[in-house]
Amino acid sequence: MNKIDKLLEVMKALRHPESGCPWDIRQTSASIAKYTLEETHETLDAIARGDTDNLREELGDLLFHIVFHACIAEENGDFDFDQVTAGIVEKMTRRHPHVFGEHRGKSLDETAIMGLWQEIKRAEKANTTPIAFGAETSELSAIHRAENLQHQAAAQGFDWPNIKPVIDKLKEELQELEQAIASGDEDAIEDELGDLMFVCVNIARHRKINAEMALRRSNQKFIHRFEYVMAQMHASGQTMNKQQLEQMEAFWQASKAIVG
Repeated sequence: MNKIDKLLEVMKALRHPESGCPWDIRQTSASIAKYTLEETHETLDAIARGDTDNLREELGDLLFHIVFHACIAEENGDFDFDQVTAGIVEKMTRRHPHVFGEHRGKSLDETAIMGLWQEIKRAEKANTTPIAFGAETSELSAIHRAENLQHQAAAQGFDWPNIKPVIDKLKEELQELEQAIASGDEDAIEDELGDLMFVCVNIARHRKINAEMALRRSNQKFIHRFEYVMAQMHASGQTMNKQQLEQMEAFWQASKAIVG
């Protein structure tokens, strides 16, 4: 028995109505969705840290969730794991004609390959029932959804020609946020802050930077620098509070040259 079959067997045992685990038995795809997202984030974190041992473990956790969802769907008579794997094999084969199909052996640059990919996706969607714009992204995190929505709009020609007007838009949104803050209107502040963040994602997209990974990188940088501040404050016998903000800021500035 191969390892995938063994994993499927473990999953079925966990879900067995008489001898399985009570927690696993009562789960639905909806109830474990948040855990699937957590495992995805933990996988990304392992990649960002370059921790291959942890990455192996997190990929296993993520695979377990894929099998979990497929097992639930099979019990509901919707589809099974084999159909999931068959579907992705067929899709990847179809969307890579430069590897498996009519364009095999041709020398295509990345731009041409992406053009083929988008053309094939459009053809696929032409044969499906239309859905409302943005509906298929409703379960994504806000950053991922913003990026996805922008990609969808750009695929239909609605996009800035280059990054300069996006930078101009960033300045405009920042000014509008400042005005909202000055007005004290909390609803307007939230609205303008969202617009500013949306433009930031647009800048990342135009520069072909993953906005989620960029923010994760900043989070990790903040952690390292703040840990340095905490260590220095402790070493100097000072308590961390608002009265010591000037000293903490000095250590923060020093951290930039030490921990990046």
